[in-house]
Amino acid sequence: MEIEEFVEKYYVERQHTNSLKWDLLEERFGQADLLPLWVADMDFKVSQAITKTLKDRILHGVYGYTFAGKSYYQAYNNWMETYFSFPIKEEWVRFSTGAVQAIYHLLYTFTDENDSVIIQSPVYYPFSDAVKDTNRRLVNVDLVNNDGYFTIDFERFEQVIIDQTVKLYIHCSPHNPVGRVWTEEEQAKLFAICQRHNVLIISDEIHQDFTFEREHIPAANVFEGVHRPRVITVNSASKSFNIAGLTHCNIVITDDGLRQKYDDFANSMIKTEANIMGLFATEAAYVDGMDWIDSLKNVIYHNYEIVRDYFTKFAPEITVSPLEGTYLVFVDLRKVVKSDEMVEFIQGKCGLAVDYGEWFGEGYEGFIRLNLATKPENIEKTVQTIVEQLG
Repeated sequence: MEIEEFVEKYYVERQHTNSLKWDLLEERFGQADLLPLWVADMDFKVSQAITKTLKDRILHGVYGYTFAGKSYYQAYNNWMETYFSFPIKEEWVRFSTGAVQAIYHLLYTFTDENDSVIIQSPVYYPFSDAVKDTNRRLVNVDLVNNDGYFTIDFERFEQVIIDQTVKLYIHCSPHNPVGRVWTEEEQAKLFAICQRHNVLIISDEIHQDFTFEREHIPAANVFEGVHRPRVITVNSASKSFNIAGLTHCNIVITDDGLRQKYDDFANSMIKTEANIMGLFATEAAYVDGMDWIDSLKNVIYHNYEIVRDYFTKFAPEITVSPLEGTYLVFVDLRKVVKSDEMVEFIQGKCGLAVDYGEWFGEGYEGFIRLNLATKPENIEKTVQTIVEQLG
């Protein structure tokens, strides 16, 4: 489907629909009259397959206790095997209400209070929240910024693990907010370090379906799964198919011992039933969602090109990180806006609601993250306004 056709068919106005992204701007940013390009959900209707499945369930009229049937696991397995060469066994899968909740539960299961947990900043800020909220000790290693292209400091990563006696690493793949899709070699080097020092890996792969320059390789599949016994994968259709509000997430634990330990924790601490709509929507997405998401990806990459090309032409001092994955682009404004004036510039002058760089880690003041999952008109307005306000 062409970009214009997809936008015409699926773009939807979301104001006054109890949208966190659009209707809580006053509470989050202190201003209601902003163009929201912040929290990671989309301004597009879900695929027709999902709509039909949910409509049929609504017409059935009963929303009682449910379970994931064989067809769910088959659909999930087919999706993972077809697009990521990672066939999933039913017995490996557990559910959560979301990726963030899953990470909290996994931290409680596999670490103790005051254990060290490592992340690589700038990174999705609920990672650090989860570590601190569970009374674990947050250990951070910054990615290396090469003019907007971020890479891993492997030597530093290993030394910090040794010095801080790290027990667990939260991996972000594809990486939010810097847009990297880690290569197999990069991941293999990281995971070999974890193996040498007995560090468990939680791999948040919720953006797995949004890749542009290379294919996503699941952490559990790196080098034919050599590190699989220490990898726990968290993924979901929520980002890919814009169904985060249906609160359904997969946790994949291939190792029998780790899975038993998680089950022991879950049996005593987690009694949440699966969301009937989340289950059915996810299955529908995995059965009949690829054409929709392929068209969506064309829109997202087009929006990225608008940002990259406009700033390159009219404000070359702004650095735009290459978009290998996710639908979020990281932008470095430090050469054109003083860090202590960033909020006034972005909100007061430009009228935008964005995720600020410092939310993702200390030292990233002056960066912003833009959500590209909206109509191109909003992205064009955004970059034009920023350049105009720079004078």
